[in-house]
Amino acid sequence: MKIVVLIMLAAIVGSLMSGLFFLTRQDENSSARVLTALKIRVALSVLLVAFLVGAFFLGFIPVD
Repeated sequence: MKIVVLIMLAAIVGSLMSGLFFLTRQDENSSARVLTALKIRVALSVLLVAFLVGAFFLGFIPVD
């Protein structure tokens, strides 16, 4: 489960970096690409939170 969380965090950071890259470019499609990167980052973040909440309620994350 730790591997899944780390992969999701890496994907979120990658999406953040791609959004920053497209934000700094002065291209005609850069704003659309920044918006797409933002959508992907938000979707991955929501998916990660849902996964963690589900894992908690299913007992995969122990409460000490």
